[in-house]
Amino acid sequence: MSFLGIDLGTTGCKAVIFDKSGVELASAYREYLIESPVRGYAELNTVRVWERVKELITECISGLTEDVVSVSVSSLGEAMVPVTSEREPLGNSLLNYDSRGSAHLYEIRDALSDKDLYEINGNAPGPNYSLTRLLWYQKEHCEIYDKADKFLPWGSFILYMMGAEPVIDYSLANRTLLLDINRKEWNSSLIDTLGLSVDKLPRLVEAGTACGRMPKALSDELGFKSPPLLVAGAHDQCANALGCGVIDEGRAMYGMGTFHCIVSVFGRRPDSGLMLQRGLNTEHHAIPDRWVSFIYNQGGMLLKWFRDTFAADIADSGKDIYQRLLEEMPDGPSPVSVLPHLTTTGPPGFIEKTSGLISGLTADTSRGDICKGVLEGIAFYLKENLDNLPEGMNIDEFTAVGGGSRSDIWMQLTADLFNKPCRTTAEPEAGALGAAMLATIGAGHYGNIREAIEQMVCEGQVFTPSAGNDKYLGNYNRYKSIAPLFGDFLAGYKRQV
Repeated sequence: MSFLGIDLGTTGCKAVIFDKSGVELASAYREYLIESPVRGYAELNTVRVWERVKELITECISGLTEDVVSVSVSSLGEAMVPVTSEREPLGNSLLNYDSRGSAHLYEIRDALSDKDLYEINGNAPGPNYSLTRLLWYQKEHCEIYDKADKFLPWGSFILYMMGAEPVIDYSLANRTLLLDINRKEWNSSLIDTLGLSVDKLPRLVEAGTACGRMPKALSDELGFKSPPLLVAGAHDQCANALGCGVIDEGRAMYGMGTFHCIVSVFGRRPDSGLMLQRGLNTEHHAIPDRWVSFIYNQGGMLLKWFRDTFAADIADSGKDIYQRLLEEMPDGPSPVSVLPHLTTTGPPGFIEKTSGLISGLTADTSRGDICKGVLEGIAFYLKENLDNLPEGMNIDEFTAVGGGSRSDIWMQLTADLFNKPCRTTAEPEAGALGAAMLATIGAGHYGNIREAIEQMVCEGQVFTPSAGNDKYLGNYNRYKSIAPLFGDFLAGYKRQV
């Protein structure tokens, strides 16, 4: 008996098969390109991605002796796919930073104030959410809007193409701006005001709900021994949290990938006014009666830029390039400060027109000094948000997943900078594991997520703050003083040009 978890991201997709104890039996990965036919556009080719998903499932199943009982999907949020009732996609999917939705943001703000929308949905309006794309289709490509029977987020779309009903869990539905998170139903008032149709949205369900079974023809084509059950998945950040056992207050998941994202968990919905003031969202977790909020920046993107720009000479050294760079870092605080603003920032400001900064350079500055400054800047950006959480919403420990979590050097530095214990997990593919755990719930193998976590999640190492880690306090204070000054300078510069 085994369970398939699919983790579909912006640039690639992973499929992992686990047994009932969370042991990885097989895995496969495929990448795909982001298409940008016009400056500012960002699309995924829907048909090509679906073909890649089928390829990796076939590879993953090939040679497997155990039967796959059920399948679930963890996926990126916001981006949606228009489909017909015959399961035909109607074109590419617009990603969350595609510029075409921005022009319709005013319509949302005309319908509801930021405060009122946040009270209902848990998010302030922004161009990145699904709703702006729906308005773009309705206003500018009505032939697609009219022909589409449903608009599905990627997790729902993959299951739909496998034969499932068109459903969406609450965590993914929250990324549309159209969910009333208090009532757990679509916000029909806003939908009607904007002239949209609720019939074009999928049915709302809890993550882990069985929503169909794969047709035998497709099951045979992909190599399953028998048609698996199809189970509603979740937003990838929530599935990541499930995959490392983060479901209780006081704990947070720290995803250290292309984006560095901290997912903090709450047992009740936080005060809307306090959260909105801090630029923090509120979303359903992929488990009943739990809420999450996201703090993030483009940490992995910044480190990749640093690698490509400063370390081309060691790219073919035969040793892990990131590990080599981390080993060059000084033992103490970096002499340079780095503002990690390569692209639009995350909370609290969501600054679109910004840029990064490296300050403190001298003739003696080494590559290792800058590398450590990069890691400090990534952490300080997140720490400033953590320090600004409303009173009573404390995080006692972090569980880290993603590429950065595989480095002991980086993990120890993170524990020192956050001044909190930081854990890793034995299974690095937390998103796929979270999806697989939801698959076990839908199949009735485990009664709830807590049971699945007890059986399937294994801890890795624990990194505790070092004695004397307060030596980083001076750098943190310097970062906090530089960031707003540079923001003011940049704003003034852009006004002049």
